[in-house]
Amino acid sequence: MHNKQWLLRLLVASLFLWLIGLGNLPLRDWDEGTYAIVAREIYRTGNWLYPTLQGEPFLLKPPLMQWLIAVCYHIGGVQELTTRFPGAFLTALGVPLLYLIGRLVFSETLPSLLSPLVYLTLLPVVRHGRLAMLDGMSISFFLLLLFCVLKTRDDKKYSVGIGFCLGLITLTKGMLVVVLAGIAGLFLIANKQLSLLKNPFLWIGMLLGNLPAIGWYFAQWQHYGNTFLEVHFQSQAFDRLGKAVEGNTGPIWYYVLEVIKYGFPWLLFLPGGLYLSWKNRHTAWGCLTLIGAIVYFAIVSLMSTKLPWYVMPIYPFLALAIGANLSLFWQKGNFKTKFLMGFFAFLTTVALGGCVYFSIVEKQLLLVLMSIVLAITMGITTWLINQRNRKFIPVLFAGMYLVLLLLMNSKSWIWELNETFPVQPVAALIRQHIPPGTTIYTSFAYNRPSLDFYSDCKVMAVPISVLQEMLSNKSYLLVDNESLDKIDLSGSQVLGNAENFTLILSQNK
Repeated sequence: MHNKQWLLRLLVASLFLWLIGLGNLPLRDWDEGTYAIVAREIYRTGNWLYPTLQGEPFLLKPPLMQWLIAVCYHIGGVQELTTRFPGAFLTALGVPLLYLIGRLVFSETLPSLLSPLVYLTLLPVVRHGRLAMLDGMSISFFLLLLFCVLKTRDDKKYSVGIGFCLGLITLTKGMLVVVLAGIAGLFLIANKQLSLLKNPFLWIGMLLGNLPAIGWYFAQWQHYGNTFLEVHFQSQAFDRLGKAVEGNTGPIWYYVLEVIKYGFPWLLFLPGGLYLSWKNRHTAWGCLTLIGAIVYFAIVSLMSTKLPWYVMPIYPFLALAIGANLSLFWQKGNFKTKFLMGFFAFLTTVALGGCVYFSIVEKQLLLVLMSIVLAITMGITTWLINQRNRKFIPVLFAGMYLVLLLLMNSKSWIWELNETFPVQPVAALIRQHIPPGTTIYTSFAYNRPSLDFYSDCKVMAVPISVLQEMLSNKSYLLVDNESLDKIDLSGSQVLGNAENFTLILSQNK
């Protein structure tokens, strides 16, 4: 099959998986709710240069994601689908981009195809990429940058794209560009492409591609002064290196556990893939994989702030290593049957347990079907490995794709929504009684951006003592049932109830 046909098939498969059922669940705290509010205010006010969050300057992140969401709001209205579409669409493009990179770094076609298939069927890549978050689209811009770096060996004009990709990463996630540019620079040295620095097209691209980002940063500094520098660079970038921002911390092996938790079944083939990368460290794919994986993993592991999605940029490099190992399995059929059989038999048992659990506890048909597909896939894989049949590889790809497809159509792909109360019924109660833009005080433990988005109000979490003080003024209170008995509601008006919360209008006493 020709390269263009594989490229098209990978594009269609990735877009279908990333976009299907994209608007079937409410927005999640924190990033999704926050970016949706910022984008909606851009959409309503037309203030594209100085984004705001509930009327206050939004200085935490560059605005490319919010700009794209605001454009989608103009086209399709304010809803979950339009909020998630830009990030999901751009993340899905990472699959065919990884294929193009594979074609340039591998001497054979097979590993260049297997690597993007691994990337396509990694749960964290798909799930986080579908959310309105910055990581997936940043990775796609980085993959496009690497493609341009590799293509410059044949055509120097591709170096123009390097500067534009760096500019896009900067406008998406700010200081992450320093890390990703460093990885690309180390690869240039290892791959003996330093002559690229003499290419005038590179510097033209660096100037034109980074001009919008430089212009935006300069405009913010001119408008907000040192406040912008302190918030955007100090709080959001440098502080996260040495401090656990907002309590998000963990041990140095935090991301090792993240990859182990969500990397199956492909994680089984990672040690062999990394070993192959080391053996082929003098080749383009070997040095790219090792530099990307080691440098990025070391940086995020040493950071004090730990968040699950910070590890996302490592997955393309792991996919390259795993794809190379699977290619060797396919070509030589040399694999340890006992270990693989045992582990896939274990995964079959786990999947069967999932069938029982989702039939009795969750009672979601799609999750039951997902568990059945997973059990069948793992069972067939176990049998084929026992037969030393290399066809277990396409069975795994097809099965995992179907499993992810069913999960993304279910009501459980954003499982964090189950951690606390659903915001939409509470937001509907607020919208029914309170004008947009009003500040509401709640007894809930913390602020929820998703509740702010759906209610179109600012819902601030405060202690019970503050709520009691607010009763002496005309204020709107959102109080959970457990806290109702702890405050004096005499003279206050109860507006309604939803999800164990009571909406109250306190009167002047």
